[in-house]
Amino acid sequence: MEANARWVALTAIAPVAWGTNYFVTHEFLPPDRPLYGAALRALPAGLVLLALARKRPHGAWWWRSAVLGLLNVSVFFVLVYVAAQLLPTSVASTVMAVSPLTMMLIAWPLVGERPRGAHLAGAVTGLAGVCLLLLTGAEAVSLSGVGASVAAMLVSSLGYILAKRWSTGTGGQAGTDVLAATAWQLTAGGLMLLPAAVVVEGSPPVLSAPAILAFGYVALIATALACVAWFTGLRRLPAGTVGLVGLLNPVAGVLLGTLVAAEALTVRQWGGLLLVLAGVALGRPSRTADRAPKSRPASRSLRRPERLSRPDC
Repeated sequence: MEANARWVALTAIAPVAWGTNYFVTHEFLPPDRPLYGAALRALPAGLVLLALARKRPHGAWWWRSAVLGLLNVSVFFVLVYVAAQLLPTSVASTVMAVSPLTMMLIAWPLVGERPRGAHLAGAVTGLAGVCLLLLTGAEAVSLSGVGASVAAMLVSSLGYILAKRWSTGTGGQAGTDVLAATAWQLTAGGLMLLPAAVVVEGSPPVLSAPAILAFGYVALIATALACVAWFTGLRRLPAGTVGLVGLLNPVAGVLLGTLVAAEALTVRQWGGLLLVLAGVALGRPSRTADRAPKSRPASRSLRRPERLSRPDC
């Protein structure tokens, strides 16, 4: 359990960093260049990780990196940007809070992880908490923005579970190093975004010194470090647990906004915050789940071979 707590803490780096990304992007980055913004976020991060990993794709990882780069980077980053422009952060974050449930449902057929009752309860509790924390009923809702946010949630959920399946070797070939796999998909996604940015948005934006520093933070901390932490968590923990840890994203954004703007949280918002934390706590791996992988293989192979095809819970 102590080891799982460490993996959960490491995974939490990602949503906390992504929560701060809302503020940095809104305050310092060009508002009208989503393709360049996504490319300048992904490509430097991928190249830095590639230099650290010192590995190039091999075999099936050439096309896998392209697929993951398209889903988790190119399409996702642009859709998130569009949703952020068309929707209040509160609405966009609430739509993304459905991600834990989506990840659980996708993980069941793809990696054989049946949703636990605690995970489902945590997802519902966390979603209710996000609604209390963020929604006031006064937000203007754009149907196009909601569509972009829903699409971003679906695309990323599928991409995350595919990354888990391929990186751990589930379904065929052996797994690969998480640092290298993250570097490959970020680099591939950034390279796919660059020509699209040139064609659609023309010449690159002229950046001020604060914007350059902001891009450095977004690329190195909110992308490179955050993605390595996130995909490491996906490899070590159940997808349901990782999805629930992701609920810390809007919490981090709200707390940062409160600290910067010196605004006090209402009683309702504090209640929402506590519900989100309760939802995350419900998703922590159980002792039974921790011990099961160690004891099941031997008993299956010696006693009941017909149960080999049964998915792990």
